[in-house]
Amino acid sequence: MGVFSAISTLLNQVILKYFPGHEEDVGRIGLTIICTGMLSSVICGVILDKTHKFKETTLVVCLCDFIGMIIFTVTLDSKGIYVIYITTSILSFFINGYPSIAFEFAAELTYPEPEGTAAGLLNAAMEVFSFIFTMLYSFLFGKWGDLWANIAMCIGLGIGILLAFIIPNDLRRQNAKEQQKRTAETFVTVTIVDKQLGTSDFRLDNFLRDTSL
Repeated sequence: MGVFSAISTLLNQVILKYFPGHEEDVGRIGLTIICTGMLSSVICGVILDKTHKFKETTLVVCLCDFIGMIIFTVTLDSKGIYVIYITTSILSFFINGYPSIAFEFAAELTYPEPEGTAAGLLNAAMEVFSFIFTMLYSFLFGKWGDLWANIAMCIGLGIGILLAFIIPNDLRRQNAKEQQKRTAETFVTVTIVDKQLGTSDFRLDNFLRDTSL
């Protein structure tokens, strides 16, 4: 998100360098970025709900961010402004979809800590990195041009992929839910057997204590 903040902040200067007089197109591109970002957030959330593959989805989206940044960099000097519409849409689609994945993944890793704590820390980190990367991009863009600025952003995304790869895939929240589900199923089974045998010495409180629910 730090990389995306840098790109979106200086988008006007970058595009007008290659397409002078296309101020209206820059505004439309910004609108396109917002729309694709909204769509990707919903899609990524649905994918997580269906698959529960948090780390795998994280790695795929990070890799797509990296590829999208490379495509954006190499196509800036193309002759058609429509190409920039496409490349920025691809880049924003994956980058804007990442926060919804990150918040859920963080909740999985930090369970049983409150989800709000993890979300607050991530939000704070995003603000800090947005400031750092925006300042870095602005400095490199003004000193050496957009190519080196974009290369720096690609390096940042590459580091992000490495960090995402080494995150342990310890889905504590999912494991806790599975344990609760198995415990509930066991309780139902024991209750049915108890009724069928006609015994009366079964106690719910003892069962819950023995299974540590």
